[in-house]
Amino acid sequence: MTTSSSGARTTAAPRPARRTPSRGFRFAAWPLWLTLAGIGGAIGTVGTDLRPAAETEAWENGTDYIVTSVDVMGLDPLIGRIGFTAGLLGILGMLVFVGAWRRHVEARFVRSSAAGVVTAGLIATAGASLLGYGWRGALANYLGPEAGLYDSEGLFVYYMLTDFGAYLPWFGALVAVLGMGWMAWVERSISRVMASVGLVVALFLLVLTVATGVPGLPGTLTPIWLAIAGIWLAVGRSRITEPEPPMRG
Repeated sequence: MTTSSSGARTTAAPRPARRTPSRGFRFAAWPLWLTLAGIGGAIGTVGTDLRPAAETEAWENGTDYIVTSVDVMGLDPLIGRIGFTAGLLGILGMLVFVGAWRRHVEARFVRSSAAGVVTAGLIATAGASLLGYGWRGALANYLGPEAGLYDSEGLFVYYMLTDFGAYLPWFGALVAVLGMGWMAWVERSISRVMASVGLVVALFLLVLTVATGVPGLPGTLTPIWLAIAGIWLAVGRSRITEPEPPMRG
């Protein structure tokens, strides 16, 4: 209450109610670009992996098989073209996600070093993937509409480039997943449940890669996890996807 100079008593204005965060359903569309990146990457890397039929049959029977240049001539160019196209769509999704990430996360959480690690890891994967998927697209062309421009030995060079070409770049995305884990458990800006699942996947792949010496293992599961993480961020509850406060004029 307040008292005027004339002695009359007046009632003070009520305090505004404290704003509480909404606990209803919340949806952010921009993380779904990461889902596109993961789906495109999974199809372009594992889903359309080019292997000679004889090698695949030997692997299923548990026996070894030596691939020669003759085997390359029997590869399906359509599968290679599908992998090339899906890979490009995945790169598109990844780069657009990075742009949105810098806008919605790095610009708001300026003291987060891990947010920059996520950006750097995804850009590294996108850039290197251009080579991996590009080699696959080139091999598909030389087996299909441009058949006859190279002999089997020349095509075998392209085949060897595609052997791990689409898998190797995903180590950068694996580092990005580790960065999200740091943001969850140290900076508390991402759902800890989501980040914990990602950490299990990333650490498993990292340990397996070091233990076996197979450099392409991050490309097997990391794209799938990114597809899941994009949906999880879009509908889940993380500080990085909270609506931005209105600007005061």
